[in-house]
Amino acid sequence: MSEKTPLLPVREKAYAKLNISLDVTARRGDGYHDMLMIMQTVSLCDEITIEPDEGGEVSALTGLPYVPGDRRNLAVRAALQFLELVGDEGRGMKITMRKAVPVGAGMAGGSADAAAVLRALNRAYGEPFGAEALCAAGESVGSDVAFCLRGGTALASGRGERLTPLPALPPCRFVIVKPDFSISTPELFRKLDSVKLSCHPDTEGLLAAIGNGDLDGMCRRMYNVFEDVPDRRMRSIRAAKGALLDCGALGALMTGTGSAVFGVFRDAKSAEATRETLRGEYRFCRTAESVGPLL
Repeated sequence: MSEKTPLLPVREKAYAKLNISLDVTARRGDGYHDMLMIMQTVSLCDEITIEPDEGGEVSALTGLPYVPGDRRNLAVRAALQFLELVGDEGRGMKITMRKAVPVGAGMAGGSADAAAVLRALNRAYGEPFGAEALCAAGESVGSDVAFCLRGGTALASGRGERLTPLPALPPCRFVIVKPDFSISTPELFRKLDSVKLSCHPDTEGLLAAIGNGDLDGMCRRMYNVFEDVPDRRMRSIRAAKGALLDCGALGALMTGTGSAVFGVFRDAKSAEATRETLRGEYRFCRTAESVGPLL
């Protein structure tokens, strides 16, 4: 057996993320934006299985017609990047993804899949790369991949790739709902560029509340500047937030560029009661909890 022969099949969970806050601080000359975000890994996850493919192709299989299985899929790009770095180009792999994280929801589902592929392949090849090298590989695939690799609670800046680990959130549960539409991230950035933002998250206050274990203080300060974009779909986002708050959420927010919205609850019992109340209104309605660091 070659020293580069991976131990396949290998399985890994691809955990979603939520934005506790999201700020856009500047538009950069390279077309990207400078961000300042507090992000949290949550237990809602896709299941990834990587198996050998004797045909020499790297492909992804989801069973969803709107999710590509070729290089347009971040998981495929992550696998190809890893194979190039490890010097094993040309090896075929089939990546099967059992999707639970909704697409176009602002929960980094594609980035989480890519991160899971990198973690899984690194393990299968005997861990040739440490966390820093693996995250550098992830950055070349997508802006959120480095966070999804590391997981836990973090302050993200730059394009989202510069990460500062934070203390764990105060104990809580999340209820996540998604209206029956998705939102294009590039489209929402274009709309954001057309307006002058008047409000921004109190990031320092949020960091202090998290550090002090102050769940109420954290929830009062949660903010996402994309909710201020002039877009008719934000009416549905506000309605979802209102529904969660009416059920007793301490705070509610759209995550990323949407369209998923989450509410924060103090305990599992109140979160589950809210899920039971709202699942008839929202086809996607799930509970989740915080997940700690993954690397």
